[in-house]
Amino acid sequence: MEQKTTTKDPLLQPLTIRGLTLKNRVMSTSHASGMDDDNMPALRYQRYHEEKAKGGLALTMFGGSSNIAPDSPSVFRQLNAGTDAIIPHFQEFSERIHQHGTALMCQITHMGRRGDAQAEHWLPTIAPSPVREDLHRNFPREMDQYDIDRVVAAFGQAARRCVEGGLDGLETLAGGHLIGQFFSPKTNLRSDGYGGSVENRTRFALMVHEEIRRQTGDDFVVGMRLTLDEGEGGLRFDEVMQIAEILKREGAIDFFNCMVGRMDTEITLVEENMPGMSRPLAPYLDKVGEFRREIGVPIFHAARVTDVANARHAVREGVLDMVAMTRAHIADPQIVNKIMRGEEDRIRPCIGASHCIHKKIHCIHNPASGRETLLPMEVPVSAAPGKKVVVVGGGPAGMEAARVAAERGHKVVLFEAAPKLGGQIQLAAKTTWRKDLIQIVDWREAELDKLGVDVRCNIYAEAADVLAENPDHVFVSTGGMPAGQTLPGADLIVSSWDILSGDVRVEQDVLICDHTGRHEAVATADLLSSKGHKVTLTTIDAHAATEMGYTDRIVFHKRLAAQGVTTLAYLKLGALRKEGNRLVATLTHELTGQTQEIITDQVVLETGTDPMADVFFELRDGAANKGISDVDAMANWSPQPQTYTQGYTLHRLGDAVTSRTIHSALLEAYRLAIHL
Repeated sequence: MEQKTTTKDPLLQPLTIRGLTLKNRVMSTSHASGMDDDNMPALRYQRYHEEKAKGGLALTMFGGSSNIAPDSPSVFRQLNAGTDAIIPHFQEFSERIHQHGTALMCQITHMGRRGDAQAEHWLPTIAPSPVREDLHRNFPREMDQYDIDRVVAAFGQAARRCVEGGLDGLETLAGGHLIGQFFSPKTNLRSDGYGGSVENRTRFALMVHEEIRRQTGDDFVVGMRLTLDEGEGGLRFDEVMQIAEILKREGAIDFFNCMVGRMDTEITLVEENMPGMSRPLAPYLDKVGEFRREIGVPIFHAARVTDVANARHAVREGVLDMVAMTRAHIADPQIVNKIMRGEEDRIRPCIGASHCIHKKIHCIHNPASGRETLLPMEVPVSAAPGKKVVVVGGGPAGMEAARVAAERGHKVVLFEAAPKLGGQIQLAAKTTWRKDLIQIVDWREAELDKLGVDVRCNIYAEAADVLAENPDHVFVSTGGMPAGQTLPGADLIVSSWDILSGDVRVEQDVLICDHTGRHEAVATADLLSSKGHKVTLTTIDAHAATEMGYTDRIVFHKRLAAQGVTTLAYLKLGALRKEGNRLVATLTHELTGQTQEIITDQVVLETGTDPMADVFFELRDGAANKGISDVDAMANWSPQPQTYTQGYTLHRLGDAVTSRTIHSALLEAYRLAIHL
């Protein structure tokens, strides 16, 4: 039964499951954070989850895809729950999290065909039937009764370790993994007692959960992460309902953690299983709600529920019992505390960029996430506040330096040459499905206003303007400009900046030459092709968007293919000339050295940016530190050495140093400003 509480906020109501009372309805689901030490959850791993516990959520689950047997190897830095060596780590972890009134659970699994026969012990992958997975690409052998019995026993032993480690519960992972491979007609082609009917396909899961219950006792909470619908040819929703009813009837589970879709290809993993910026917010609430109404057991759910409004709606309307804001807590572990303090407007938004998946487990705009042992999650007030800080440039690095300095208690002036803050993000946010990037700017702009930062736009600050403020510390974050070109016909080239800003009229037939493999070129190709322009995209790499994580890359590949963009690999622009009203581009094949010509109306070339840092060089000689950012101190996450007693310090940030990413710029600003 649920306990009464003094607040009426649905998100702050407690929930009791099998004797475990969760203090509110907000949780984080299991994921492979990549912060393990030799597949064990040591200090870094624990501190990452502790920040969420300190932030007020009721339950943090960890150990995404934690392996329970030798033929389920670590392929993306999972924990190893198949050895007693993990128990002391669990015990330390439990004590650390419980002191904040937060519950702790682990996910355990056997990956089945999703494993890797050429990793760790080099054992063949196993599955209900020898059906290969397209994504992980192994050919599994069919399990016999010996395999079934030993894997069931291994699940039980992993569960025992969770109990001995002081955890509050666990979940098995069915969707896409071995248990789910038995469920699905796509992967279970057996004709014995484990295949065919829904009842037979559920038998393995029942055996696993019966053994888990035998090892854990009646008080331990046991659930299952279950996919509700695999789509065409896979497990159907009506079959999932039957499976859930059987598991419920047999007392095998205390909750279902629901997801939707498959994970056996890159595109299904990104668009269905782990939806990001290209998908709407909370896309599966209707299906999860239908499942909950029919099954009547506690339901957890995570899938792009990134904002408090959707989370509150889902709990209030009975769609689910625990709302999992997993990636949202990577962006801001203090979500619950801010709700309780009436500061929802100060929650750092998760924008769905999936940077935390590509560069585990770092948030694109929270530099402290994944660095909890190195950087403070909440900016502390300086021991010597009141210094004057001047920031030149209001892109992401400049905004972050100003924000952190103000949080430290200093007086901050921010100069920005443009009419509004944001720098290159203002351009990036103009490109179709990546519009939510602007929230990185919006949140910081609101924070600067609350912190009283003196923001002065439309001012191209020079050295005299900076010195007139009598600064103690100066940050130059003036960004860069599209890199200059020396190839023949360079004057005929336009940049992605020209296109996205609207400064240049877009022609009908456009050739985009990408020499970086980053977002700019493909995002421009996506935008123009979506508006009906004929676009040809060339890249110097084997495929477009090679520098991106698969979460972005596969979305771009799909969109460009659907919009008829011709993509040509291994081609580098070498020269450009005009013939009549058209342009002739000469490109060289990177592998063969052969040249070819493409006739087009317009050529866009992407080669990154050159720093624009004149004001830095004007100020450098007069700076106490001569503009030096000590590399050793930064590598050690230490304050900059202070060998002077007067004068201002000077540091360069972001693209004013060299062409980099949003996260790199924000991290650089944070790690320097946090020590002011």
